[in-house]
Amino acid sequence: MSKSYNVAVAGATGAVGIEMIKTLEKRNFPVANLKLLASARSAGKTLKFKGEDVVIEEMKSDSFKGVDIALFSAGGDISKQFRNDVVNSGAVMIDNSSAFRMEDGVPLVIPEVNPEDIKKHNGVIANPNCSTIIMLVAVAPLHRAKKLRRLVAATYQATSGAGAKGMEELLVQTRQLLDNQAIEPKAFAHRIGFNLIPHIDSFQPNGYTKEELKMLNETRKMLHDDSIQISCTCVRVPVLRAHSESLNLEFAEEITPEEARAILSAAPGVTVVDDPDAKSYPMPVDATEQYNILAGRIRQDISRNDRRGLDIFVSGDQVLKGAALNAVQIAELL
Repeated sequence: MSKSYNVAVAGATGAVGIEMIKTLEKRNFPVANLKLLASARSAGKTLKFKGEDVVIEEMKSDSFKGVDIALFSAGGDISKQFRNDVVNSGAVMIDNSSAFRMEDGVPLVIPEVNPEDIKKHNGVIANPNCSTIIMLVAVAPLHRAKKLRRLVAATYQATSGAGAKGMEELLVQTRQLLDNQAIEPKAFAHRIGFNLIPHIDSFQPNGYTKEELKMLNETRKMLHDDSIQISCTCVRVPVLRAHSESLNLEFAEEITPEEARAILSAAPGVTVVDDPDAKSYPMPVDATEQYNILAGRIRQDISRNDRRGLDIFVSGDQVLKGAALNAVQIAELL
């Protein structure tokens, strides 16, 4: 008989927490007992797991006794607050926030990219940023084959990146704009309806945002290569769910679009959608609720006079592979 595990989901009522519960069920993760944890205001409510009502409990310092794996999606401050409680109780924290990603001794893991790093954990494993995950699932196999030297990314990030409130704001503002009503931005710095905002997370002294620097720093950490040159521009777009990214890649060795398609077709977690004649290419509407990253628009970079450059477009579900699914896959690896 296979072993089963006591699993806690911290931040169970959030968009990612709910997706974590669904993903545990869909992937038939061997859950012996599921504990759902949230703030005091959600305590006593219920969520369904495998047809049963599970009562949500208030997260406290003693909530992790007997827990094997704690999936956290409650925000960085909460993760920091409960880290020692989780680790001291003997559980492994798989954390979806940015709290521990760049900390030495904390593995940052995408199972399709660097599964071996998981062995180095000391009770905490970090889930990477959603835009980094969606990018690297497609880029890592190309890097392994041809060695990535430089990457320039522009992202088209869905409102789901700001959680349920971000998605709701897009829906509300779209209705308001169609009805000529006044707009009052809350979840975002500016209106998101029929607009896009080149600003995700806070600006840093060098003019980049934290989100853009996360993609740089996390990529280098997971590929174990600080020499890769990376520049990103992260943009919030009026899409409900699933992020897209335009990637310009430079490799140490020559690579053709045909080679890239063959590499990506064989890569875990990637679906190649690349038939321009049939108007077939990655789009967020098609990536939504898909486990795999969609990769297409694969073409030689014509700004170069060699064959070491490629342009690629990717789309991936930010709530699933960008968050909940990746965390559950880490738990499966464990």
